Amino acid sequence: MSIATPIAPRTAPVAPDPAIGSGSGSGVVPVVALGTLLLLATYTMPIAIVPDTVRELHAGPGGPAWILSAIGLGLSAALLITGSLADDFGRRRIFTAGALGLAVSSVLTALAPSLPLYVLGRALQGVAGAAIMSAGLGLLAHNHQGVARGRAMAAYGSSIGAGMVVGPLLGAGLALAHRSAPYWFSAGAALALAAVARLMPESRAEHPRRPDVWGTLTLGPGLIALTAALIEGRQGWHRPVVEVLMIVAVLLLAGYGTTALRGRAPMLDLRMFARPAFAVATFGALIVGVAVIAIAAYLGTVFQGTLGLSALGAALLLGLWSAAAAITSFAVGRVHVLPDARHRFAAGLLVAAVGFVGLYGLTPADSWARVVPGLLVGGFGVGLVNTALARLAVESVPADRASMGSGANSTARYMGASIGAALVVALVDAGGMDLAILVAAGLSVLGALVTLGLHQSE
Repeated sequence: MSIATPIAPRTAPVAPDPAIGSGSGSGVVPVVALGTLLLLATYTMPIAIVPDTVRELHAGPGGPAWILSAIGLGLSAALLITGSLADDFGRRRIFTAGALGLAVSSVLTALAPSLPLYVLGRALQGVAGAAIMSAGLGLLAHNHQGVARGRAMAAYGSSIGAGMVVGPLLGAGLALAHRSAPYWFSAGAALALAAVARLMPESRAEHPRRPDVWGTLTLGPGLIALTAALIEGRQGWHRPVVEVLMIVAVLLLAGYGTTALRGRAPMLDLRMFARPAFAVATFGALIVGVAVIAIAAYLGTVFQGTLGLSALGAALLLGLWSAAAAITSFAVGRVHVLPDARHRFAAGLLVAAVGFVGLYGLTPADSWARVVPGLLVGGFGVGLVNTALARLAVESVPADRASMGSGANSTARYMGASIGAALVVALVDAGGMDLAILVAAGLSVLGALVTLGLHQSE
């Protein structure tokens, strides 16, 4: 894929260093795919059991927002940091540390007797998951080229969809025994993942950079403050806590921006946005978070409240969307539909918009079968999007900064999800779910048009 206006020459893929690991890389795809599946399953577990969790933790009106969003806070804050660390200190090492961290944080979440400790555990799950996601995608990019890379990214995209199928089902099914059961499952699975991660070869950037201490102190906390403001803002945007968090976020992010443009080795080189491919990947991930992830997270509540389904029934119905996405992602890697990632991404957003329209006008008189066509079409579009974004994330940056590219892309995705969650709540309050669906469809079309426009500008 051609990239215009490069700011630095792309370097050749770096061979694994015999001193720090060995292997052909053949085990990378299954291990990274399993790690991504586990992360997405852990991310989506509470979707179907929010009312039960609120009741058991004695959470107040803001409880549901924090229950759903705390892990996204950790992800948003840590993805760029862990991506930079993975490139410089070893991708397998950071991936394994993330798996161990997910095990520990899942235990904390399972044992949490109150909402603050639960939120802390979920946020730490997000930090650990950030290491798994950013290092994992970097490992895939390093160990696979050409057609093999396309298939690896298809497996990665498929694991995202599969995790979103498994998560709500595990949450609803295991929670029948106890609210903490899903998190004990995550802890055990994460320990197993850490063990098998040792099978992967190690890799790192050919020219490691000095740690970006100032970036760590400003960018991560700035993103935490911004995400927390978006979560708290759902209860009212003019409250003092929201205003203070917004001011802190602006100051910290501005502080990072002023130094990143002058620094020689910033955690996120802002000059990368001069690359159309990087701009497409980052903007596209933001749109996916705002328009797709936020709506998908809210659909479980709609299916229970409007269609009268149980938590498990809503999870099964929402699983159709995620299953269609997983199957599509896997198939794309085999049949090479729309091999250009940007065209595939734009097509995926347009198809997802059609799926959203299929969910419009839902009433209590409708049966669950009414939404199946929209879910399947939307899932097909999301499957195209997932594989395209994964490839754009690593191919829009220099080859030895693949984990940083993954971190930037995923940060945009989950920041978008936080923005979108607040937007969906506001739209539902203003005009009902139909208004939120129309806005999500419109944003998806806008994202597709901008993506194609940037592509033409190269």
